[in-house]
Order: sequence, then C-alpha cells, then structure tokens
Amino acid sequence: MTYISNTEADRAEMLAAIGVRSFTELLAPLPESIRLKEPLDLPPALDEAALVRHLQTLAAQNADLESHLCFLGAGIYDHFRPSVVGALASRGEFATSYTPYQPEMSQGMLQAIYEYQTLICALTGMELANASMYDGATGLAEAALMAAALTDRPEIVLSQAVHPHYRQVMRTYLYSSGFQLVEVPYTGTESDLDALRRAVSDRTAGVAWQHPNFFGALENVSAYVGAAHRVGALAITSVDPISLGLLKPPGEYDVDIVVGEGQPLGSAMGFGGPLLGFFACKKQFARSFPGRIVGATHDQQGRRGYTMTLRTREQDIRREKATSNICTNEALLALAATIYLCELGKEGMRQVADLCLQKAHYARKRLTELPGVSALFPDRPFFKEFAIRLPVAPETVNQRLLPHKIVGGLPLGPYHPELSDAMLLCVTETKTKEDIDRLVGAVRESIR
Repeated sequence: MTYISNTEADRAEMLAAIGVRSFTELLAPLPESIRLKEPLDLPPALDEAALVRHLQTLAAQNADLESHLCFLGAGIYDHFRPSVVGALASRGEFATSYTPYQPEMSQGMLQAIYEYQTLICALTGMELANASMYDGATGLAEAALMAAALTDRPEIVLSQAVHPHYRQVMRTYLYSSGFQLVEVPYTGTESDLDALRRAVSDRTAGVAWQHPNFFGALENVSAYVGAAHRVGALAITSVDPISLGLLKPPGEYDVDIVVGEGQPLGSAMGFGGPLLGFFACKKQFARSFPGRIVGATHDQQGRRGYTMTLRTREQDIRREKATSNICTNEALLALAATIYLCELGKEGMRQVADLCLQKAHYARKRLTELPGVSALFPDRPFFKEFAIRLPVAPETVNQRLLPHKIVGGLPLGPYHPELSDAMLLCVTETKTKEDIDRLVGAVRESIR
C-alpha cells in the first residue's frame, strides 16, 4: 500500500532513500531567494463532505451558463448540445483513445473520424476534409502556409474584418515561416474591396477572409474569390459551421480552402476550450493537405476497413519536408461534432441556423430602440452576431449586467480603438424571446 506519512521517522527514511540528510539539503540546488522562509499558512484539512461543500461554494461564484444568460460570442458560442452528444462521446472507448496508429485495433475510432470528414465535406461543399486542426485560428494559418507552398509565392492577403485572434495567429505563423502578410482594411463591416484589388498581385499566394466576419456581417464572397483567382492565388475562407444551415456552402462559390471553428457543433464553451478546427479543400490539393486524414479501404477478404493515409506531418516524416507542424488532432471534439451533425441532420441544421438569424435580428431591433443605442453597421446583412454603439462604455455596461445574471457582449475597443463605444453581441437558438427582452431591460437600466 502506498501512502504519505508525516512522522519524523518516515521523513528521515525517505530522505535517506534518495541520498540526502535533510529537507534543507534536498533544496540546496534552489536559490535561497526563492525558498519559503516559513511554512505556508494553510487552513486545517477538511473531511470529504466538508470539502465538497467548500468546492460547491467556490463554484457558485462562477458566472456559468446554468445560472446566467450569455450573449458573448466572438468565436466561441452558446449553442444547445443534445444529450446524446455527451452520452456517446464520454464513453470510455472514445474518451481514452489516442492516435489510432494500429488500424486493426482502432476500427471504431477510425470509422468515427472518417464519418466526421464526410460530414464536414457535406457541410462545406468541399471534396476533402481532415480530422482535424487545433482550432479555427490554426486552421486558417495552416491554410495560408498550404497556399504559399502550392503557389511558391511569398504573400498572403488577409481581411482586417477577420477575427483579431485569428489575424494574430496568422502573423505569428507567417513571420516565423518567412512569408509576408498584407492586411486589407475594412469599411463598414467588410473589407475595402478596392484596397483588396490593389493588394493582390503575382506575389499573392492566397486571399483569406471570414464569412460571416468578426462583426457578424456577411461578406461579398464573389469579390474575394474573383480577386484571388484573377492572379492565380488560392481563395481561403473561414466560416461559422452553423451558418451553413442557411448560407450557400463555400464549395458552391469556388473557394479552394475552407476552415472554421467546430466548437458550435456539439462542444461546450468550456471557458475558452478545448476547440476544434475543421479544414476542407479541393481534392487536387490532397498531397499538400495538413493534418490527419482517414481513408476507407478493403482487406484481402473484401471487408470494408479504415486507416490513416497521406500522413505528411512532421510527426511522421522529416520536419523540413512536412506539410504541417501540427502533430495531433482533436479527435474527441471531432467525435462530438459527428454525433451532433448526425443528430440534427440537414433539416435540424437549417432550423438551428434560422432560429439564430431570427432571434439575433429581433434582439438588435429591440436594443436599437433604446435611447442612445444604435446599430454599428445598420445596412449590412448579418447572421447571429451584431455590433451596437452605446452611450455608456461597453465595459461599464457589462459590469452592470452581471447583477442581472447576464453575461454581455464583447467590447470592441481593445481590438479596434475607433470602436471604443461599441459592443459585439451574439444571439443563438438557445435564447427565448423572454431572455432577449430581459437583456433589453437590463441594458436600459445600465445606460441610464
């Protein structure tokens, strides 16, 4: 039996076993300046029942989604998770599985990954999908590196209406890889299309944008695709998967690479993670595809089977020849997305997207009826997110909403200083009319 003892004799015996005479001698390699000079001031130990009560008291201080309404989006969203998602994804054979390197032992997990890839292709209208990237931001950055490798060109043109966190990851990736990033400013909620056309050239490897963009607005996708293909560059878009329940899939407007954040597909917000980056492209780019791909095959007896294929990551081949430095995937979250998409089906996805659209438009209409509140971009079509201007600092409004048990939107000032009076709000299918009316009433009080 293994146990920890507090007796002097036992401590002396443990110190002797590792070859030191005292605890002070054990700490000798540590500088004196960082050592504690007296014992930690800790409360007495609690029994199990008291400890559970204490932890429950601490947990109750969190503004979680069971006790609060959440209108915060900007990349991670409060969508309903059918109970079947958690019930199946939490089964031990999935929760404990790792990379299925031995196909003969991992057919169940390999089939789940294969089904995920198939569903992402159906959702995006693309021919090939991997399983998967770390998150939407790394997916977009990997798409940029893939475009640079395929075209042998040094520049990526990126809209500034893309999520600022994604743009920061893109800068880091391209800088460390020796490529240049050309950012196109936005006018209203979309990129300046004249500036976009001036930015692309025969040095452009890819043109990247987000649809719906960071502000929740829909982009002129044909302008981006046309600008990219006119100079022989790849067209790269980052999409909200829920929006594809209503919007035309990217494959239908000739996009080359589609990426996005898969967290809305059955995964919790989780205080910012873990996340799931999906990545899909045209089949002609299969040999330059980053990440992990599972293919279907048959054995010698003709039985259907699954195995990993086209593994060109640095984990499997030499780093200098790898197409990607991402060496693993988010298999458990990809499994959750697979279950979610199968549970909802085509009609369910359309219904969820339509509810988001209708409720977000109702929320913006009600909020902009308040004195001093206006839509930031009133003439732009939007999906489930929208920005409003407030007569009181957005940070102050958010603080005043918390006593009403409401988590407000994202203040835009830290990302776009010219929008310091603006807040980005998100309304999903989980919000009722009463929830939205409650938000409107709380905002009314907060701006007085």
